[in-house]
Amino acid sequence: MAAQPLIAPSILSADFGHLGEQIAAAELAGADWIHIDVMDGHFAPPITMGQVIVEACRHITELPLDVHLMVENPDGMLQSFAQAGADHIHVHLEASLDIGKSLQRIRKLGCKAGLAINPETPAAKVLPHLKLADMVLVMSVHPGYAGQDFIPEVLPKAAEFRRAIDSAGLDTRIEFDGGVDAETLPAALEAGGQVFVAASAVFKYPQGIAAGLQALRAASLTSLRR
Repeated sequence: MAAQPLIAPSILSADFGHLGEQIAAAELAGADWIHIDVMDGHFAPPITMGQVIVEACRHITELPLDVHLMVENPDGMLQSFAQAGADHIHVHLEASLDIGKSLQRIRKLGCKAGLAINPETPAAKVLPHLKLADMVLVMSVHPGYAGQDFIPEVLPKAAEFRRAIDSAGLDTRIEFDGGVDAETLPAALEAGGQVFVAASAVFKYPQGIAAGLQALRAASLTSLRR
């Protein structure tokens, strides 16, 4: 049986007035990682959060902190985010001057290295770097605001990554970020996804954080049993 998919709630949709309580509730409900979306207002429209938030999250939880840098010139920030407590750092291929060097530096800092790509970026640009990436983060929305609809056109690209990873015998994980909920998760799982970032589907779920996570977990387990 395939390994159970991992759910990484994104605090982009959390109530920052009660951030500690919200992260604790997600952890208690079975979250696997905590995802932190860092945007600089240039690479992605909003300005969101930075090293101070990562450091605060590190004090709140022992869950792995999955830090997604949607920023220009990310290489200059890698050490500071590692020092703040990031366990994983994702850098966008579109923002890095040399994605191979970026991934190697992340690993040297003691973090898992993630290669993130926008929906329009072709698979061919990613395939040569799979051996250096611990994760490939497939953006299934355009970088920016939470609450966008899932872009299904990215699914064939993720499936291509899955085939290449399996063929090469790599441990690289495929992570989906954007528009993930109980309706869209099964298709992403079928395409080869293993980690699923969910913001609104957890922190703005009508019945609460625990119910949101339960809905995602149920959707994933139902898909695995098919």
